[in-house]
Amino acid sequence: MPGMALRVGLQLLLLSICSGCGLLSPRVQLADTSPVVAAAPPAAQAGNGSIFHAANYRPLFEDHRARLIGDTLTVQIVEKVSATQKSTSSVDKTGTLSAAVTALPGVRPAAFARATADGTSSNTFAGKGTTENSNDFNGTITVVVRGVLPNGHLLIAGEKQIGVNENVDVLRFSGQVDPRAIQPGNSIQSAAIANVRLEQRGRGAQAEAQAVGWLSRIFLNLMPI
Repeated sequence: MPGMALRVGLQLLLLSICSGCGLLSPRVQLADTSPVVAAAPPAAQAGNGSIFHAANYRPLFEDHRARLIGDTLTVQIVEKVSATQKSTSSVDKTGTLSAAVTALPGVRPAAFARATADGTSSNTFAGKGTTENSNDFNGTITVVVRGVLPNGHLLIAGEKQIGVNENVDVLRFSGQVDPRAIQPGNSIQSAAIANVRLEQRGRGAQAEAQAVGWLSRIFLNLMPI
């Protein structure tokens, strides 16, 4: 029984660590960025006398552009998002009440000298809020076509790693491209790409210095507040 209790405790500890890491280290869901393995060449087919072949069609009178699986495409990352929200509320209400008794039958007027009532009410509320968010990202990455949809759109994904001394910067990008948006020179801006997934992370001493320790993540995950 003590051994089973120990195993259960270790399992709960591992679950806490995993859940803490997931909550405090969100990750972008990217497409597969591993290198594309060249497909085996198709079996030779008997020529039908036609110049056009859909399997390896390449226009003769245009610049090279990504069309098939394995082709490369240069993405100009130009992402700038800015949002601002402001709100102001104000409520002001004031009331005054005054009453007095001046005369009653059979009662002397002097008896009403103090028969007065006064009341005053005041209510004031003021509220103000501002929310601002700004994100600016610029860069260049060359990605690989990993799939072609039935409508001709290209599924792209790529990764760039740069290591300096003991630190590694990793840039990953994926998305869906309409071939008609590809510019001359086989390049496209990220603003013209759908379903963009962009991630930049670091590995090394600098990245570890900015991360929360695993024990702190457990306590932060278990804290009720």
